[in-house]
Formats: sequence, C-alpha cells, structure tokens
Amino acid sequence: MTATADAEAAANELTPLADYLGSVLRRLRALPPLDLDLTQAYGNVLAEDVVAPHSYPAFDQAAVDGYAARWEDIGSGAGRGVGYAPGRAGSPGGRTVRLNVVGDLGAASWRPVRLTPGSCFSVAAGAPLPAGADVVVPVEWTDQGMAAVEIFRVPKRGYGARRAGEELPAGTLLARAGTYVSPALVAVFAATGLGHVVVRPSPRVVIVATGDELVDVGRGSQPGQVVDANSHALTAAAAEVGALAYRVGICDDDPEALRGLLEDQTLRADLIITTGGTGTGPGDMVRRILTRREGGRAGPVTFTEVALYPGTSLGFGTVGAEEVPVVCLPGEPGAAMIGFEVLARPAINLLAGAEPVFRPSVRAHLLETITSPGGLREFRPAHVAERRGGGYTVQPLPGGPFTLSGLAEANGLMVLGERVTSAAAGSTVDVLLLDRRR
Repeated sequence: MTATADAEAAANELTPLADYLGSVLRRLRALPPLDLDLTQAYGNVLAEDVVAPHSYPAFDQAAVDGYAARWEDIGSGAGRGVGYAPGRAGSPGGRTVRLNVVGDLGAASWRPVRLTPGSCFSVAAGAPLPAGADVVVPVEWTDQGMAAVEIFRVPKRGYGARRAGEELPAGTLLARAGTYVSPALVAVFAATGLGHVVVRPSPRVVIVATGDELVDVGRGSQPGQVVDANSHALTAAAAEVGALAYRVGICDDDPEALRGLLEDQTLRADLIITTGGTGTGPGDMVRRILTRREGGRAGPVTFTEVALYPGTSLGFGTVGAEEVPVVCLPGEPGAAMIGFEVLARPAINLLAGAEPVFRPSVRAHLLETITSPGGLREFRPAHVAERRGGGYTVQPLPGGPFTLSGLAEANGLMVLGERVTSAAAGSTVDVLLLDRRR
C-alpha cells in the first residue's frame, strides 16, 4: 500500500467534522437569562424579543432650530394674515414672508400651545411643536427676528418637523432574541422607554495551558522549554467572542495538580478550555487524566480523532459536580487557534444565546493553485478582498495553518473539504470571515 493510500485509509477512520460539531453542540444549552439594567446590558445577548413600549419620538417635535409655522401661511398661494415684501429668491414671487413671533419653545417646554394664522413660534431642536405647525423654517433661512420674522426661503411642507412615532411606533419589534446588545441598541431601548432587558449573561471562560515544557512569556524559548503562547492567545480569542475570559496560567503534567485545578475552576466557569496533552503519547497528561475510568465509569471527557487539519485530536465533556463543559485543544499553537475557531467559539456563542453560532462565510475566487491533505477538512489562513464588480477573491497566506504569522495577518479562513486534494487558481472556495479590527 502506498503512503498516499495509507493516509487516505487513516483519514477514513476519522470522525467527520460536521458530525463531531453536531454531537458536541447538542449537549450545550444557553445560560439562564438575567434581567439587567441597560447600563449593564451592553455586550450581552438578548434572551427574548424586545418590543417598544412607547413611540419614538414620543411627541411632535422640531428637528432643527428655527420657526415653527403653518405651511399654508408661507407656501405658494398663501397670503391670508401674512405680510409680503420684495425679498430674496426662494419665497413666493421672489418676496419674503413675514410672520409674527408669538413665543419661544425650548426642549424643556411642556405647556400646550397653538398657532393662529400668520403667527409662528421660535423653536429649538427637540422642542415640542405647537398644535397646527407642520413645518419648521431653519433659522438661517430667516432674518432671525424676535417679535416678527422675515422668511427668505420657503421649505417643503413637513420640513424640520418630526412626528410622534415617526421612527418607531409603540409595539415595534426593536430586536430579536439572539441579538447582541450594541451601544446603538441601548440608545434605541432607552429612547422608547425601556430601563432594563432580559439577556443571557456573558459566559465565563477559563483557559488553562498544560505541559511541563511550558514557561511564561517575557523570555525566549530554550531547549526543553516552550513559551506559553496558547493561553494568552485563547484568552484574547474568548474575549473577542464576548466571553468573560480568565487565564489561569500554566499547569504542569501533574495528575493531582491538574485534577485540583479543574475542580477549583468549576466554581467560576461556564466553560473551561485546556490546551496541550490531547494526543496519545506518554506525556499527554490531559487525555490520560480526563479519560481515566473511575468506579467503573468512563472518564468525564471523550477525545475524538476528527477529520480536521490542523489538529485532529479534540476533547469534549464535563468536569466537576456542576458538570461544567470542557473543551480540550491541541498544544501546537496553530492547531489550538484553529481548534478554537472550529469548536470553542461556537460553544461560547451557544452558551451566550447568540445566533448564528458560526462565523459568516462567503464564496471566493482562489488566486493561486493549492494542495490540501485528502480526507481532512482544512482551515487555512487567507486574505479576502471584495472585488469592484461584486464577489470576493481569496489569497492563501504563506506557510499554511501552522504559521502564527499567517494567522495574525489573516482576515479569513479558507475551508477546503475532505475530498479536496487540490484547488486550481480561478476556482471557487468557501471562506470564513474573521471580524478582525483593522
């Protein structure tokens, strides 16, 4: 049997990624909802649909500083009770329009008032409109008179006036369950009279790096030592999703220390992510400890060989009396980051109640010919660009999925299916879009 045939036979024994993800995500449930004040709701996900209890604007109001008037007093054909004089272009017949100013209205005005023919009110933006007003003449289109005002330019009917409920009538669906609460959404909720909303809390995610070889950042790696990049990167990745992320640092390959650490972390975690030790070698302590049978029962975590490149070995289960979910990712940094994108990120979104749980994807034209390992679903760092005429192009980044520099530069992950061994330049491939801030 050839090496290629051996590789394909081995790949056929792996669990398809889609089947594995489905089996994991079906075991997770969104966190219980909380009723939070608006000041605390930002960044959380709505647990139920939100409907406007009141209209916005709540009353007829001026949109600009100026003079609230009746359009029939200033529009073409007007004249009853209105003074005309030779004036500037823009008014009927090139004449200015004169109105009596009978009062001033500010944003804090509350007494109801009404216009009479030939009169107007000086108004500030946000002030309630007097009854009968259907236009606000901007102050710069007038001589800014106080007792009487000359209007040099006549606006269209309705200009400068905002009607009650014009933007959001009472009963409007403001946002659906599963929507992230953004600053703008907080403003909408507040403007329509909401002081609190029901949300899913941000998941508390604990990240643990394992391995005797690991040393903390701030130094270079030496033979027998590897700087722990994973726990820092995964903590940042969890925070990017919206989780409350906690890095607990490095745990040596000491069975009792690892058991004790995981047990302690269940008290403050909704999800635990470990990195390292998922293989079958003698030093892969995470797998050995979490799959060990005790009291005739199987270990709390199952490790599965998944048709994924890079990083075929992934673990999932629960730990502790509270049965806190745990995701076990490989120790190789590139594989850990891809594993996070594929498995941990959807899990966090599901716990948070976010929809959808996966990143958005597009179809893009490949700019160079590439090869991919058969039988594995590959996620390769790439740069995606939108074409002028529509659609997207994708450029694979050098080094493939194992290079941290490629992952740092990527704004997309090219997805090559299990049956793809090569893709020609000009062909179309799937690309996950990374919402990186540039």
